[in-house]
Amino acid sequence: MTSLRKLGSSGLEVFPLALGGNVFGWTADQDTSFAVLDAYTAAGGNFIDTADSYSAWVDGNGGGESETVLGKWLAARGNRDDVVLATKVSQHPEYPGLSAANIKAAADASLRRLGTDHIDLYYTHFDKPEVPVEEIIGALDELVRAGKVRHIAASNISAERLAASLEFSDREGLARYVALQPHYNLVSRDTYEGELSDLAERSGLAAVPYYALAAGFLTGKYRPGTAVDSPRAGGAAKHLETGRGRRVLAALDEIAEAHGVPVATVALAWLAGRPTVAAPIASARTVEQLPALLGVAELNLTEDETERLTRASA
Repeated sequence: MTSLRKLGSSGLEVFPLALGGNVFGWTADQDTSFAVLDAYTAAGGNFIDTADSYSAWVDGNGGGESETVLGKWLAARGNRDDVVLATKVSQHPEYPGLSAANIKAAADASLRRLGTDHIDLYYTHFDKPEVPVEEIIGALDELVRAGKVRHIAASNISAERLAASLEFSDREGLARYVALQPHYNLVSRDTYEGELSDLAERSGLAAVPYYALAAGFLTGKYRPGTAVDSPRAGGAAKHLETGRGRRVLAALDEIAEAHGVPVATVALAWLAGRPTVAAPIASARTVEQLPALLGVAELNLTEDETERLTRASA
């Protein structure tokens, strides 16, 4: 049985890979989404990450498609209490921003789509610096007191705004962020490492990085001269043009071969071993893509292997 990890100071215990819900109702239809969710939970997974805006960017979609699919799956399986459910607010076309009124209305809309009475982890999706942290935290605290949200978290936030939020929560005795969702992976370290990761560590926050596989680049399927059929191919392939990207791939190839595991598993294991990281997020469009992600729970890199990857990605 894979050991679960503590999510900061929340008391929540999560599988070391969070399953990304961005594909549900987008590149994975309902039946495929159910199959992926079933396979993930059958392997011991319990941490599912979505957002109210997934997948509003698709023609014909209005946002909320992922939450709706998840809600139907939870109802069909009757397993709500076995899952740590994370969703986000600020980007839904009908509920944009982080005003107090919008946060509360968006949370109610998410709860309806998810078919549940509570969200385990509720993130501010993108910080809105024009809204005072006092207003944001105040609204989130009301949701916690009402029992609609168990714990709160922040994504895409500056160290300065995060510090101000934590100080306000501590001073007023209000709900306090327990986790952070930064853009962080082997080829994108600059956004998180430094001021933000230091603050997370000092404050007891867990990191749950998104783009953990750099839009698919760190699966190893992008190579010079190969074409990949994926909606995210352009973003992933750009890493091939950098010395860092090529160095990282070379180190990943060697370590993956030594362990007899996919390249993606090694990339996730490096991230899962970083200070503050509780669980990287990765999504699977098909059941066949899952084993490479789930393998992070079983792979322990040596100190030397970790150091080689850290150097290659510097």
